Amino acid sequence: MRLVVYNARECDPKRCTAVRLHRAGKIQMTYKREELPSKAILLDPFAQKAISRADATIAEKRGLVALDVSWNKIRKIESVRRKMEPRSLPYLVASNPTHYGRPTTLSTAEALAAALFIFGDRERARDILAGFKWGPT
Repeated sequence: MRLVVYNARECDPKRCTAVRLHRAGKIQMTYKREELPSKAILLDPFAQKAISRADATIAEKRGLVALDVSWNKIRKIESVRRKMEPRSLPYLVASNPTHYGRPTTLSTAEALAAALFIFGDRERARDILAGFKWGPT
C-alpha cells in the first residue's frame, strides 16, 4: 500500500513525524498537491465518513494520503478533499510529546499507523511507529 504525505512545510522539520518517516523510506512525501493520487483514501479529521476495514481495498489500489498541515489551515485544502475519498479516524488520544493526552490531535505518523491498524496491517502500523521513542505507547 502506497503511503503519501502532502507536506505544506509549516512545521519544524526536526520535530515533524512525516519528515522522519520519509527519511526512513517508509512514506512518499510530496510538496505539490497536484502530485497526490486521485481517488485515494484521505485522512481528514473533518470527513463525514469514518475509516473502516472496507476502505483497505481502495487504499491498496489508490493509496493512503495524510496531510501534514497546520490544524488551523486544514480546511483551506478543499481542492485536495474533492479529488479523494476523505475518511476520519475514530476517537484516539495522541501519544506524541507535542500533543500528549489530547484527543483527536494525532501526529501524521500516529494517523497513518492508526489507519493501517484499522485496515488490519498491524505489522506495518507498528513499523511506522517504531522509529519514535513514544511509538510503543
